[in-house]
Amino acid sequence: MSDYLLFLFLGLGSGAVFAALAMALVVTFRSSGVVNFATGAIALYVAYTFAFLRKGELILPVPGLKQNLSLGAPQNLAISMVISLAVAAVLGLVLYGLVFRPLRSASPVAKAVASIGVMLLIQAVIAQKVGTSPVAVDAILPKGYFTLAGTRIPTDQLWFAAIIILLGIALTLLIRFTRFGLATRAVAESERGALVSGLAPDRIAAVNWALSTVVAGLAGILISPIVPLIPLSYTLFIVPALAAALCGGFTKLGPAIFAGLAIGMVQSVLTYMQTTVGWLPSSGTAELVPLVLILVLLVARRDRLPQRGSLVPPSLGRAPRPRNLFVPLVAIVPAIVLLISTHGSVRAAVITSFILGVIALSQVVVTGYAGQVSLAQLAVAGVAAFTLSRLTTGLGIPFPIAPVLAALIATVVGVVVGLPALRLRGLPVAVVTLAMAVTLEALWFRNVDFNGGLGGAPVDPPSLFGLDLGIGAGANYPKIGFGILCLIVLATVAFCVAWLRTRRLGASMLAVRANERSAAAAGIDVRRVKIAAFAIGSFIAAIGGTLMAYQQYGATASSFTALAGIGLFAMVYLAGVSSVAGGITAGLVGAGGIIFLALDRWIGLGEYFGIVSGALLVLTIILNPEGVVGPLHTLAARVRRGKLAPAAEGSSLIVGDAPTIGGPIVSVDGVGVRYGGVIALDDVSFEVRHGEILGLIGPNGAGKTTLVDAISGYANCTGSVTLDGAVLDGAPPHLRSRAGLGRTFQGIELYDDLTVRENVVVGTTAALHRHGNDAEPDLDRLFATLDLTEVADRPVDELSQGRRQLVSVARALAGRPHVALLDEPAAGLDSAESHWLGERLRAARAGGVTVVMVEHDMGLVLDICDRVIVLDLGKVIAVGTPAEIQNNPQVVAAYLGSSHSPAPAEDDEPAPINDEVNA
Repeated sequence: MSDYLLFLFLGLGSGAVFAALAMALVVTFRSSGVVNFATGAIALYVAYTFAFLRKGELILPVPGLKQNLSLGAPQNLAISMVISLAVAAVLGLVLYGLVFRPLRSASPVAKAVASIGVMLLIQAVIAQKVGTSPVAVDAILPKGYFTLAGTRIPTDQLWFAAIIILLGIALTLLIRFTRFGLATRAVAESERGALVSGLAPDRIAAVNWALSTVVAGLAGILISPIVPLIPLSYTLFIVPALAAALCGGFTKLGPAIFAGLAIGMVQSVLTYMQTTVGWLPSSGTAELVPLVLILVLLVARRDRLPQRGSLVPPSLGRAPRPRNLFVPLVAIVPAIVLLISTHGSVRAAVITSFILGVIALSQVVVTGYAGQVSLAQLAVAGVAAFTLSRLTTGLGIPFPIAPVLAALIATVVGVVVGLPALRLRGLPVAVVTLAMAVTLEALWFRNVDFNGGLGGAPVDPPSLFGLDLGIGAGANYPKIGFGILCLIVLATVAFCVAWLRTRRLGASMLAVRANERSAAAAGIDVRRVKIAAFAIGSFIAAIGGTLMAYQQYGATASSFTALAGIGLFAMVYLAGVSSVAGGITAGLVGAGGIIFLALDRWIGLGEYFGIVSGALLVLTIILNPEGVVGPLHTLAARVRRGKLAPAAEGSSLIVGDAPTIGGPIVSVDGVGVRYGGVIALDDVSFEVRHGEILGLIGPNGAGKTTLVDAISGYANCTGSVTLDGAVLDGAPPHLRSRAGLGRTFQGIELYDDLTVRENVVVGTTAALHRHGNDAEPDLDRLFATLDLTEVADRPVDELSQGRRQLVSVARALAGRPHVALLDEPAAGLDSAESHWLGERLRAARAGGVTVVMVEHDMGLVLDICDRVIVLDLGKVIAVGTPAEIQNNPQVVAAYLGSSHSPAPAEDDEPAPINDEVNA
């Protein structure tokens, strides 16, 4: 027991670092909405600055300057501390001013990726200036011991923890009881509101960035005597720090501090237990602690990162639809020529580019198509590589069965890695997958019990029908045959990924990436699409991992580190994460690839590769989210636009006879919705008749959108909803859509990455599930009905507001719903456009679709609706024909006004529902 107590207290040192880094994460996020993955790297840089000041040198972070600035003599503790923390503050101001201020209106994901670029840049600068060898630092805190339960406990760990706790208390007091703290909280709640109040969000964020880097730097300095300066370890301190920050919801310092201390202490005890408890793995159990904590916080409790007052939709760049799948395969010819015409290390670099391209294409599927930011793709490749060793050397399974089996096993692991994405999206997925990658590396790849020792796990070379397909050795290294094998795999994967983009599943992935709520309303099972993306991406990454194992004659942990995975993600994002061309380009520019070799050998920039790639990643996020291949996409889009005819404004309208209004098709019985103590809907009951257009009106805040959300499954409610006799209670949105309930959204919520036709094709998902593949809707007739024929192949982001509204309606109607719920379809339209829309809705009704329409445009409502329901304060106050509603005194008093003038087309009440899809 005394040993456990000792290690529990020894963990206070690392726990204090995690707590301090968590504090820095909270301060940064609250002020600027950035989850700063570079926090550990910042702590490392400041610690190195302190260490070299103690030697009498000041690190000059300028690439190319080999010598640091000599100060003539070693500096004492106080001066070194002051200068180092001043450097930290300046670094924070520079990072905010140059990187994150230009990104203040970007999505949280874009900001996080930029911080990854900063992390890579700082790491590369440190490696270039001081190397990666451990650096020892003299003691800072008082050393001594005290006895507890017969165990001698070192006091320096306690001092460290006490300093961090006191610092946390000081920061808490600063935030709670000073004008600066009040201003910071105001900016975090609403940047617009802060501006109106006369505050300067930029200045407040800059000061907080300086404050956060000082806190991180102090942690790095204080831990440096306890844990020698090792770049890789310090950088990955970010994982337990993220777990600790999540405990505080990225807003509260106290829980984050104590969670950081607890993580360090538990990790210390588990590290000791690895050597004393036989059934525990020899390494990796400590890394499980932050992973389990992150999973519990983000998945089990369904917590998400808090949203700040200023929020924009995330963007990963366009994912253009390939026009000809076979045109890119022309690149095979020059690739073969390159293989034949090179030899030695140059040919090896070409082969490395092929392999990296395969793994990069897995990132295109998972992140570029499905929008799930995974930092574990290289780790999945490592799982396949180590599994291949067991299958070949252990079980004697031959090629190509062994790599396929290894890829399938790794796919299972990849799907498990992606399971948190079923309940999460965006940035939290990145946090979870990074923790997964770190855990896999420590628990499996570096575990001598599993991988055969420090030399890694050997792999038998591939051969087929007696033909040696291995990479060769000696004078035959690398063999052309292995290079051609890798090229064939790359070409096949590239073709399949491009083909996926043209299929319904690919369009569904992009729909999920763009808007999960809207995708579910179209009948897409969001969970299955995410699982499919991780499964396909994992299989591709795993195939790349087996090729890498064959290339290296074995699987080694150094090839599949979490940091290398982050670097690969950065390269793919830099090249263009949303397209096949970007994935292949990432293989060319990746570490060890042909461009890397060219920079190193022929230009002499190899040692600056990390610096250049980190800086370019940051610039890419700021200037061109589509990456290096983005300008090519823009050029191709311009060419296509030039070939398309201009949109006609007066195409013919297909109109049939109005159907006879029949019996009830939708029954709403006693529906109520509460948000805490707020009653949004109270015992709402009515029926929708087959073949009618039913208007749903009421003043702002009446509960109209909430009612539509309740009917379509986006809001938890009491009461019951039936569709054509089928009870929908408890069914998720996508199943209600497949049952025949279509809807549009107040904010339109189209998939801007897709064309008009692809948006509408996504909407056919519900019809195909309900009627089978033989019942595909007639899209040409639908486009003609809604006057979209001439713009069918244009990206929706090029359309006017009115046409975007029609695309939204077309997507809902493409599912061949029994009932279409339209939430303010005329929002933003003038009276002529509104009348024009009314004609299209009549045509849709003539095609057999019952329409329920939430609308503020009373002219449109009174013109086309058969009946009107009026809501006020969550209750139905009137039901009748338009004429009856116009003359209802209660309606006039509550909504229409004495002049019966149409109400202004303002937004309905904000729908306070969980933005996640309960699918």
